[in-house]
This record gives sequence, structure tokens and C-alpha cells, in this order.
Amino acid sequence: MSYHICLVCLGNICRSPMAEIVLRKTLADHGLGDLVTVDSAGTGDWHSGGPMDARAAAMLADHGYDGSQHRARQFLPDWWERIDLVLAMDARNLSTLRHLAPAGADIRLFRSFDPAAPQDAEVPDPYNGEREDFAEVLRMVQAASTGLAEHLTRTLR
Repeated sequence: MSYHICLVCLGNICRSPMAEIVLRKTLADHGLGDLVTVDSAGTGDWHSGGPMDARAAAMLADHGYDGSQHRARQFLPDWWERIDLVLAMDARNLSTLRHLAPAGADIRLFRSFDPAAPQDAEVPDPYNGEREDFAEVLRMVQAASTGLAEHLTRTLR
């Protein structure tokens, strides 16, 4: 049985799929790929079934990641049964998830795993931004992914 993580943003086309792909690779690099399952979703449904934002996919590709298979989907309430940790990209999505969650659900901000990030740090939505905004999101998710992989190495082994 694996430990299941779901990364969540608003539409599941920029931040959470970038984080999913980076985290999956980071966990594999830490020898945790067989122990942890990673996916992503959005709190909204307006992009469901669509691909990752082209700018997010391009930023990932520029750094050796492949986001071409991603399809957006909405977080569904019946998922709580199979997810061990839900990681929100920002406070808005964290609040939405907490309202949907059963008692005892483990929901946190993703950047809480980045030891260099300030408390309550968020991954900002780059959707209305420029290329550098997507680059900054990538840097943030890489740092949080490394911190989470180190945390899981200590707690799952």
C-alpha cells in the first residue's frame, strides 16, 4: 500500500500539475517512487479534461520534465478515503479544501515543506503572469518537493 498525496490549486492547469510532476520526479530520486503516489486536482471544474497551461508545460520542458500527459480534473469529495496528504498551493484553496474535508484529514500548504519559506507561504498563481512568474513557481515547487521528500524519507522508512 502506498502513501497518497494530492496537490491542489484552483484550475489544475498551472501550479498543481507542475508540482505533481516535479514531486513525482523528486520522490523517485529519493528512492520513494514505489512508496508514494502523487496526483493533482483543482478546486474548480472549468478546465476539467483539458491539458496543462502551455506556459507551465513549456517551463517544465525547459527543465527536463514532461507535462504533456496531464489532464485537468476537479478534486472530488470521495477522494478523501484514499488520500493521506492534501497539499494546497494557496490559502484560498486550503480554505476550500478544509470546508470539504472530513475530520482528521491532513491538509497543508505545499510550501510548508520548504524550510526556507516563511510561515504560511503560498505558491502564487502565475496564470495572468509572464514567463518569469512560471519560473518562480517552478523554483518554489522544486524547493517544497525536496523538503517533502526529505520529510517522507524520515517518516515513511
